[in-house]
Amino acid sequence: MALNCLKTVSDPYFFLKTVSDPYFFLKTVSDPHYFLKTLSDPHYFFGIIPCMFTGIVETTGAIGASDEHGADRRLRIDADAFGGNLLTVGDSVSVNGVCLTATDLTASGFHADVSAETLACTTLGNLHVGDRVNLERALTPATPLSGHLVSGHVDATGSVLERREDARSVRFTFQVPAALTRYVARKGSICVDGVSLTVNDVGEQQFGVNIVPHTLEVTTFGDFTPGRRVNLEVDLIARYLERLLEARGMDGV
Repeated sequence: MALNCLKTVSDPYFFLKTVSDPYFFLKTVSDPHYFLKTLSDPHYFFGIIPCMFTGIVETTGAIGASDEHGADRRLRIDADAFGGNLLTVGDSVSVNGVCLTATDLTASGFHADVSAETLACTTLGNLHVGDRVNLERALTPATPLSGHLVSGHVDATGSVLERREDARSVRFTFQVPAALTRYVARKGSICVDGVSLTVNDVGEQQFGVNIVPHTLEVTTFGDFTPGRRVNLEVDLIARYLERLLEARGMDGV
């Protein structure tokens, strides 16, 4: 199995021919044993995908400092839970859904550089000292995949349209850019500010989610009010499926 996986991804021709076959693709994703065994091979999974997250927030931190360096910015993120030996220099950390690299460590957190491109495409440029952020370290071979695969590469920003109490939970409606709406499906997955969520309903350039008390408590969602900007990353499977279908059409298969 591992050798087949490695051959698949190391041979571009074989890879493209394989993924352009809908039967093979559907068999792969519909067979839990095959799918999980493939993902459990670190030579395959972590050799190809160097940095992934699950969207299950480990802790929240706060912006301790924000220093401008030309068009870039250097953030100090304070998070007691990430102190000690939990991080090393060079580790990837999801900060509100954005993959950043820990450039150096502090007694209670880390520093990270944020490029002009990232500042322009995400909400990190709007963060101020004291603002809370969702944090998650990158996956390792021992990490349970409790959410869904998240790359930390934000697709776009959206905004909170509505917050409504629903028993002990809270229902949120988010605005999503028109270009991303085709990737958002009812009961599908989406990442909002680094949190893996299940889509409850989809409307015209908007979608709704239900946030349970635990998520409200352990993430920044408790702070969300209408008008707040958020980072959005659509499901990777939707992205790849679209690309596969495009490639199949181009190949005339």
